[in-house]
Amino acid sequence: MRLKDKVAIVTGAGHGIGKATALAFAREGARVAAVDINLAGAEATVAEITARDGMALAVQADVSQAASVETMVETVLAWAGRIDVLLNNAGITRDARLVKMTEQQWDAVINVNLKGVWLCTRAVAPHMSAQGGGSIINVSSIVGLYGNFGQSNYAATKGGVIAMTKTWARELGASGVRVNAVTPGFIATEMIGTIPEKVIQTVQERTPLRRLGKPEEVAAVYVFLASDDSSFVTASVIQVDGGLLW
Repeated sequence: MRLKDKVAIVTGAGHGIGKATALAFAREGARVAAVDINLAGAEATVAEITARDGMALAVQADVSQAASVETMVETVLAWAGRIDVLLNNAGITRDARLVKMTEQQWDAVINVNLKGVWLCTRAVAPHMSAQGGGSIINVSSIVGLYGNFGQSNYAATKGGVIAMTKTWARELGASGVRVNAVTPGFIATEMIGTIPEKVIQTVQERTPLRRLGKPEEVAAVYVFLASDDSSFVTASVIQVDGGLLW
């Protein structure tokens, strides 16, 4: 078990890649705090973990709100006594072309995908530094590298996540805290349901592996980054996209 005795926070753990990762972390021996704004989703993830004899806690939190994030971290510390892994996975989309995007659409995505990552990391980093180490994994996207039609807000957040990852790796490295980013490509989750079938077909044609990714395939990379197997990996941006030719 590569994560035995580690305590991991997974935001957005109620569905998709977050859920798959919470399950994967638990299988590897971690105690998992499944965090989601939708408490029912987090509880469903925890139920699956405990049914397999894992240890998990469901926590409701809005990552875009500082008070909610602070309460979440305090809850996890009271439950487990430490935090070894933070997976900043929570994210949303509010797509529209530049000239049609509303200020509300812009702000909603910035607040969750960018500010939320900053708030969670700011709350957790001092505890990791005090204990002498930890792993922070930030979820970016290939859209943060290449942009995407109709996703000015989403691309801005995911590019920003990469920039923050590089900065925090410099700031926290001396304390033994590693910070990395992962850029998933098109993964078969609920979020894909909003994309037209014609676009999905084009994506698969441009992907050397000729298919969408699976949540479990991304989770496997997160397990590596959370574990001591990646003890000399920090400030890295790892693409998990099947070789997509953008």
